[in-house]
Amino acid sequence: MDPITAGILGTLILLAAIFLLRIPVAFAMGIIGFLGFAYVLNWDAAKGMLGTELWNVFSKYGLTVIPLFILMGQICFYSGVNERLYKSAYAWMGEIRGGLGMTTILACAGFAAICGSNSATAATMSTVALPQMKKFNYHPVLSAGAVAAGATLGVVIPPSVVLIIIGLQTSQSIAKLFMGGMVPGLMLTALFLGTVWYLCKRHPDWGPAGPKTTFAEKLRSLPGSIEMVIIFLLVMGGLFLGFFTPTEAGAAGAALSLIISVISGKLSFKGFRLAVNDSLRISCMIMVIMLGAVIFGRFLAITRLPFEVAEFVAGLPIPPMVIILVICLIYVVGGMVMDALALLLVTIPIFFPVVTAMGYDPLWFGVLITIVTTLGAITPPVGVNLFIVASMTHDVSMAGVFKGATYFLAAYVLCVALLMAFPALVTGLPGLMH
Repeated sequence: MDPITAGILGTLILLAAIFLLRIPVAFAMGIIGFLGFAYVLNWDAAKGMLGTELWNVFSKYGLTVIPLFILMGQICFYSGVNERLYKSAYAWMGEIRGGLGMTTILACAGFAAICGSNSATAATMSTVALPQMKKFNYHPVLSAGAVAAGATLGVVIPPSVVLIIIGLQTSQSIAKLFMGGMVPGLMLTALFLGTVWYLCKRHPDWGPAGPKTTFAEKLRSLPGSIEMVIIFLLVMGGLFLGFFTPTEAGAAGAALSLIISVISGKLSFKGFRLAVNDSLRISCMIMVIMLGAVIFGRFLAITRLPFEVAEFVAGLPIPPMVIILVICLIYVVGGMVMDALALLLVTIPIFFPVVTAMGYDPLWFGVLITIVTTLGAITPPVGVNLFIVASMTHDVSMAGVFKGATYFLAAYVLCVALLMAFPALVTGLPGLMH
């Protein structure tokens, strides 16, 4: 069997192992990549590769950025930042029609900016927002959809764990990827707000206005969001101005979040212990997945499959944008049945050479596929946010949660279309960095 055929067969076996046998993605990629490498070359070469990659992956200084940003988000979670953010946003937005739904979107965006995870944002905002929207007679479908969709901002708005992984996998600047995700993240937030406004205009009973608050009450609510703003400005401002590397920014953010939480008395010792435990667990999971992806990527590299695919696609007599659309469609479908991070790690070694061979900006492509893949968190059958939200409420069925999330899909489509039409929305801000 020639190497290219072995690469194709190995990829098909990997997909079967993940979808049919339900083998964890990290182990499936690692085992199949190792066996495939041994088949194409020999056992000694495969064992040498395994030892080398184990050291290369886990000795990377840049990898420390992952647990630091995760720890920052976990400390903020266990110190109750999400609740204070929600109260502050509600004081300003709650009195207008659909304002509580908009409050949920804004609070998700704010928490996402210091959390970086859609599942964590979905879980925390479900406990805060769903009871409040039920209290003010919001339609359960709108409530569930706003939380599920808003929580996906955790992957788009930096600091994002997915953008960190893409940077490490493609040897791009994590700081520039963070800056590249800023404008699309804010744009997607605005489109979600517009979706809530449209739904409440079309169905006035879905989002009744809440009680009015005075300007003094609005001002008194601002301290609830100050700590989030300070942490975000420290991390992203330091990266933008060149004061920090991404790892230093993660360390500074984690340290500042801990200091603020301790001084304010919002973080107990038990909460700190849980934050550390969760950070270790999540970080270990991500790093094991990365190791499996690297081993599988080395197998694909020696088969030359990604390079052959890149040359074949680049030579097709069709516009390059059509190829980008096809790739995006593959990511949308893949995101429906596979975790976003795992999907990216499996497919980046194949699609990244294709895109760069066609001359597209790798920074633009990294942010674009992050947004497209995030659709999987709110699409069946494996929309992780949908299952989290459904498990947190008894007022709406799983079908109702699915229905609520579909109202926000148009915002995603419009956001992706704008990024394709105007790549500077991604590349403009990183170009201004020091």
